[in-house]
Amino acid sequence: MKKCIPWLLAAVLGFGGATAFAATVDAGGVKFEDVMDIRGTKLVLNGAGVRYRAVFKVYSAGLYLSKKAGTPEEAFALPGPKRISITMLRDIDSGELGKLFTRSVEDNAPKAQMSRLVPGLIRMGQIFSDQKKLLTGESFLIEWVPGTGTVITVKGKVQGEPFKEPEFFNALLSIWLGPNPADHRLKDALLGKAPGN
Repeated sequence: MKKCIPWLLAAVLGFGGATAFAATVDAGGVKFEDVMDIRGTKLVLNGAGVRYRAVFKVYSAGLYLSKKAGTPEEAFALPGPKRISITMLRDIDSGELGKLFTRSVEDNAPKAQMSRLVPGLIRMGQIFSDQKKLLTGESFLIEWVPGTGTVITVKGKVQGEPFKEPEFFNALLSIWLGPNPADHRLKDALLGKAPGN
């Protein structure tokens, strides 16, 4: 039995060491890091999940915030940088995706805000339309950077000037966290309430 103890100890320590470094969450086969350094600020993964359309997986999404938020209101109100990271799980017409995002904003944003959001939504729609297609495995980021605005990065390349309107990022965030989200299961997953797969 004494001979087994060092082996058991090594196995336990080895297992513990492996889990300590496994700082990622898997959502639909896409790995999201638990913690990210974004422009000098540490953000934590609030949650990650998969957007389904009918039975088909469309994309994986991860929400990064300065600290964990369990409700949409908390996520919207948190100060500091924020990031939505999206990786495609199937090929899609990116112009169509841009239109769906615009429609989701219309379904969720307060009516009083819509007139101020329209110019940004038109420009965002154009950004996605210009991409033609997003292929499986390709990704894009939507980030709120205090003092700069909302920055959209597609396939690693920043798209145009930041969107300066402070309410624009939260309007985009409402696509996933609003009262009429694109996918209720994904909303729960982004808020850390459900498995991401």
